[in-house]
Amino acid sequence: MTHTIIQTLEPDSFTAAGCGCVFDAFNGECCMSENRRLVELVQETGCAVIVGVGGGKIFDTAKAVAYYADQPVVICPTVASTDVSCSALSVIYTEEDAFEEHLFLKRNPDVVLVDTAVITAALAKLCFDTLMADGLEAQKTLEQKRCTDAVEHVIESNTLLSGLGFESGGLAGAHAIHNGLTVLEECRHMNHGEKVAFGTLAQLVPEQADAAELERVVKWCVNLGLPVTLGELGVTEVTPEKAMQAAEAACAPNDTIGNPPFTATPQMVCEAILKADTLGRKMLEERKS
Repeated sequence: MTHTIIQTLEPDSFTAAGCGCVFDAFNGECCMSENRRLVELVQETGCAVIVGVGGGKIFDTAKAVAYYADQPVVICPTVASTDVSCSALSVIYTEEDAFEEHLFLKRNPDVVLVDTAVITAALAKLCFDTLMADGLEAQKTLEQKRCTDAVEHVIESNTLLSGLGFESGGLAGAHAIHNGLTVLEECRHMNHGEKVAFGTLAQLVPEQADAAELERVVKWCVNLGLPVTLGELGVTEVTPEKAMQAAEAACAPNDTIGNPPFTATPQMVCEAILKADTLGRKMLEERKS
């Protein structure tokens, strides 16, 4: 019988009786030690397919394990906030949650299986237009654990469009800035998507986004409760030195910062991070007044 290793944060929520599956819990970090551990498990049990069930780092790990074990991989999202589902790379971190490298894979996942009913229960014109139009309504609906057209639209945008865009031009800068922020220990407790949200604001700066559009995105993030300042990401004292530290890490040669339509330098990214922080603080102050 063909065996499958399934990675999940809650292995007890599944039953393996009679299905020929090997279940194993994810240790919480997509790092090389975890990848090696699971590859050894695949080889020991003779698994022929790798299945990742959960969210972003589980998927990165499942794809990396499938790559090293030379087996197909199936991705089953239980959240719609991840853009890792469709991509042909895995983001590798250290065991301390700092960005280490991108592992470029031979192909995209073999199957991406999305059950919107599962996602609805798990979550409390193109990607931008869809999120702007339906994001707030989808959030309110999900608080009631209901699935409406707005929820479906956001799921489609995040899973497909964002999944394709984050490794190309669309969100490549935002993700590189996320990776840069992981070198700041103060930011490491924040979710991946929260750091990418701030990174998106910072990416819009060197892209010379229209001021009205940039303000609209900042306001939308504020309305959704997404971080728009370094302070909201946990940085207690914002300094140019800290911004430069994140910028230099974001501009690593093996990162995706070179994919957007501008030539990135640490100085440029540093200035973009600080300007995004200033815009965010201004918006928060205006809401208080």
